[in-house]
Amino acid sequence: MQAIDTPATAARSTPPAMMKAVVHREYGEPEVLTVTEVAKPTPGGDDVLIRVIAAGVSIGDHHVITGKPYLVRLSPFGGFPRPKNPVPGAALSGRIEAVGANVTTFRVGDEVFGQALNGAFAEYVVMPAGLIAHKPKGLSFEESAAVPWGTTALQGLRDAGGVKPGDRVLIYGASGAVGTWAVQIAKSLGAHVTAVCSTRNVDLVRKLGADEIIDYSKVDFVTGGARFDVLMDMVGNRSASDCKAVLKPGGRYVPCSGGGGDWVGPIFSILGGLLAFLFGGRHFKMFIQNVNAADLVVMRDLIEAGTVKPVVERSWPMAEVSAALRHVGTGHSRGLNVLHIQ
Repeated sequence: MQAIDTPATAARSTPPAMMKAVVHREYGEPEVLTVTEVAKPTPGGDDVLIRVIAAGVSIGDHHVITGKPYLVRLSPFGGFPRPKNPVPGAALSGRIEAVGANVTTFRVGDEVFGQALNGAFAEYVVMPAGLIAHKPKGLSFEESAAVPWGTTALQGLRDAGGVKPGDRVLIYGASGAVGTWAVQIAKSLGAHVTAVCSTRNVDLVRKLGADEIIDYSKVDFVTGGARFDVLMDMVGNRSASDCKAVLKPGGRYVPCSGGGGDWVGPIFSILGGLLAFLFGGRHFKMFIQNVNAADLVVMRDLIEAGTVKPVVERSWPMAEVSAALRHVGTGHSRGLNVLHIQ
């Protein structure tokens, strides 16, 4: 007897829609990445399906792909013994292709940006509607994909550092993905900004609005003693005592870096910093980025007002994702690098 396809059996036999994505099924150097086809995701009731145009490539993505420090593998971004989420990537911009039944703030076709936990290195990604915002007017998709990392600088300076008008702020690592934002945001908060960078980045940082620049190849920023209200540290290679030494009484040290080796990363330096700042009237202000739409809107408003702007070093084609990750893995990026998805 010949089998007859019913609507139910036909639905079951329909292959899933596919998309191109960057995939890593094991930890390792960026060469473990491959561009292949995977199933296209489907949004839930509170989600949106975004057609990704561009995705930010950061040192954080490098940590997730290499699985180093090894504590990353125990985090929501990792997985043990293999990556739980094979498609990496966080910061992104694109157009909404579908919305969940409960979503009322976005429509199909809206141009948006945001930061996912994972999955941005793909043609499509599903995200909660509460973690995206409408793209800044006048910015390209590549530039917009660099904006979510600005919320790290915003939260570090505004919330953890408590920067207020007239404060003297030191940005250590001022030319990187977060540092370029930190210089501009500190200025927008009314601070006097001193930026630390290499010789090749002096002109870049000056154009971002830094009041003073310290070329670390020529001058040690510790020289000069206690003179800053806030130190935001994107490098993490100086001792807690060095960082404490440049802060005035009541000063705040805001760490925002990795480092510390392949095993536990910055854990020991954080513990050492907490102990070092117990006495002496200076404060250790550790924070963790809180991804939220409200701060994405703050960043968008600052951009549209002409107060801050993204710094994109280079846009890479999707096929060159391994080279892009190797580059940011050196720790010497100027601003943010971006992966052009489609």
